[in-house]
Amino acid sequence: MDGLTPSTLLLIPLLGVLAPILARGLGRWVRVPVVVFELVLGILIGPAVLGWAGPNAFVDVLANFGLAMLFFVAGTEIEFGSFRGRLGRRASLGWIISLAAGIAAGWLLAPGEAAIVIGVALCSTALGTLLPILRDAGELRTPFGRAVGAVGAVGEFGPLIAISIFLGGREPGLSTIVLALFAAFAALAIWLAFRVPRGAMHSFVNSTLHTSGQFAIRVVFVILATLVALSIVLDLDMLLGAFTAGIIWRLLMRDASEHDRDAVESKIEGVAFGFLVPIFFIYTGITFDLQGLLEDPVLFWLVPLVLVALLVVRGLPSTLAAPEGSSRRERLSIALLGATGLPIIVAVTQIGVDEKILDTTQQTVLVAGGMLSVLLFPLVGMALRGERLTASPSLLDDMA
Repeated sequence: MDGLTPSTLLLIPLLGVLAPILARGLGRWVRVPVVVFELVLGILIGPAVLGWAGPNAFVDVLANFGLAMLFFVAGTEIEFGSFRGRLGRRASLGWIISLAAGIAAGWLLAPGEAAIVIGVALCSTALGTLLPILRDAGELRTPFGRAVGAVGAVGEFGPLIAISIFLGGREPGLSTIVLALFAAFAALAIWLAFRVPRGAMHSFVNSTLHTSGQFAIRVVFVILATLVALSIVLDLDMLLGAFTAGIIWRLLMRDASEHDRDAVESKIEGVAFGFLVPIFFIYTGITFDLQGLLEDPVLFWLVPLVLVALLVVRGLPSTLAAPEGSSRRERLSIALLGATGLPIIVAVTQIGVDEKILDTTQQTVLVAGGMLSVLLFPLVGMALRGERLTASPSLLDDMA
């Protein structure tokens, strides 16, 4: 394959193995998400440092699959109960405020269409990055964890809708009609998910869990491929399809036994976080323009400003979803976790570059700010919260 060297084929899997080892070793002193190591190691072997690997069409395709799987898993983790009542309203209101504030901040930096790209990037939350951290800390089912989950859900789904309306290459009115067509198809798929005879399906899933049939995983890829393909045909962002596919799969499995659900989720996470998602983050590091950032001191010092902008634009409105009676520390923790963003930032800035709305230097600054947010905000936010270590030590070490 053109440009695909044996060293690249070997290095990316090696870095995928090395990243959790480093996360576990450092975890004795400080908990750093494994994604940070994947990004840093990708930068290290990329053109800006060692030059051992570079952009490649084949790896780029695998990285896109990894990004799609990341959003699929995020869709499977959606707790629909979180959107009822006060929590859902406040999380949604917080995101709308973030979008308006983000576009306003973007307009000050780059008036025009670029302001929309920057605004959508700044109003995002990396739910897929936060979920393993909350799970390991025993917070997924607590009021605090539900609040962060709701903030993260609207912080991923909301930007996907905004991307589809404003950055799809059409007029917003036509984009809204196309989005409505996608929503109608998704609603039909959800209706079918409720109508499928789940008893027979769950029995077949159970009978193939430990055979070469692996029916559940094959169905997952059919649903994922169908929704992603539909998104591409309608010229919507593929991540919207991936996220919706995750929601549909969750509905299909909602009545399965806990044992079967856990077994299937384990296999899906194995494919996602053991194979495809690490390729996405490592490749993001490889293609990151570190040299351009370092060569221009002004750009370098803009990165901390992006970090501050994420905290102000996305973090502060996220506190609206804080449980009643939350302390200042808990609200600040929610703000920091809500301001953690990277996958949407990578996706939306790449669209901006492809559409010639952003240049690569603007993209690099925004992605660098997203990287720093993933490194710093969950670390400080969970320290302020005080982690509830309910999982086993080995699991906590392995899942940063």
